[in-house]
Amino acid sequence: MQETRKRILETLLSKQRCTINELADAVGITPISVRHHINKLEAAGLVASEEERHGVGRPRRLYYLTESGLEKFPSQYVRLTSQLLRQLKASLPAPMVSKLFAEMARNMAKEFTKGVDAANMTPKERLNFVTSLLNREGFVVKWEETDQYYVVQESVCPYYHIGQDHPEVCILDRTFIATLLDVPPEKIQHERCIFNGDKQCRFVIPKSPTGA
Repeated sequence: MQETRKRILETLLSKQRCTINELADAVGITPISVRHHINKLEAAGLVASEEERHGVGRPRRLYYLTESGLEKFPSQYVRLTSQLLRQLKASLPAPMVSKLFAEMARNMAKEFTKGVDAANMTPKERLNFVTSLLNREGFVVKWEETDQYYVVQESVCPYYHIGQDHPEVCILDRTFIATLLDVPPEKIQHERCIFNGDKQCRFVIPKSPTGA
């Protein structure tokens, strides 16, 4: 396959959904050149697109990998992980599976905070810390503030392909965020989820004495 098209596919694999301009920035070519390559990839059935409205103005067109496009990449790790999760869910009751995911997330949070004085961080410092960690792990995360809440938004999830069949992996995200923010997981509202067809995952955390 032509090298530039391979890089476009790799970008769509990591970012999941991109505009022509985003692909141009990632690959380092002009939008006109990207459009030429995208047309070839669409004709080959490797890439598809859809329009997304984002406020006032014209909708933007987002491109993503089709099933055939995904098959261009090694997927042994996805198959192995999916098989392990299927076996785990077949062997244990659902509450136990959820408990295991939550415990994994807490252990991951402990590893990431070794040598970090998280206890003395302000809520906003904790949020910056959480988003920087998640972005480093392959997520695309940002947070914003309202009068009553902090909102963490994930537009790219590295568990996307696993989570299609095993949405329980969302427990990892919520518990990881809750642990690092020192918030009870039940206080975090998972308002939107990529696995439900939403454009992003959205976690809402209350500003309260028992919250962040």
